[in-house]
Amino acid sequence: MTINNSFFSSRRSVTAKKMIPNPINPEDLEIILAAGIRVPDHGALNPWKLVVIQGSRLKELDEEIVLTEFKKDNQNASQREIEIESTRLQRGGVVIAVLSKPIYHPKIPEWEMQLSSGAVCMNLLNCAQSMGYAAQWLTEWYAYNDIMLKRLGGNINQDKIAGFIYIGTKNEEPTERRRPDPNNVITYL
Repeated sequence: MTINNSFFSSRRSVTAKKMIPNPINPEDLEIILAAGIRVPDHGALNPWKLVVIQGSRLKELDEEIVLTEFKKDNQNASQREIEIESTRLQRGGVVIAVLSKPIYHPKIPEWEMQLSSGAVCMNLLNCAQSMGYAAQWLTEWYAYNDIMLKRLGGNINQDKIAGFIYIGTKNEEPTERRRPDPNNVITYL
């Protein structure tokens, strides 16, 4: 059986700071979201939630949470740092927040549910990139902020933000980065 694996063997994220935040075609977004949730999920618990942030909501969250929380924790921040934080989410045309929302189950460990959330992030990323979009999976400081987690519908006593998937347009092809030597990370038994 021959499989074309050129996409996976050359896949490369475009960093959010190098994206053009053009809107994403709504039909493409639906395909990306549908692909994102087709992941291993023992017990069909769906222990995750996706929150699509786009349009004016990106700016609102930047102003209400990202910039406000940054200033609170960084009172001596430079003007340049404030400028960066004021448009953090606006780097993408759409940002999909993936929340890990474990559910108690007597036979399915929480760890497997968290892994399922990571699989959602990777599926979203791979699908968007395979469609020609610039995409990056990020967990910057605001992924660990309780105010952001609550605003996205998470329970701060149980849930976590698995990541923010930024999707936009490429302004240039990404450069290759150093990859691990397979001999150092793969073992055959």
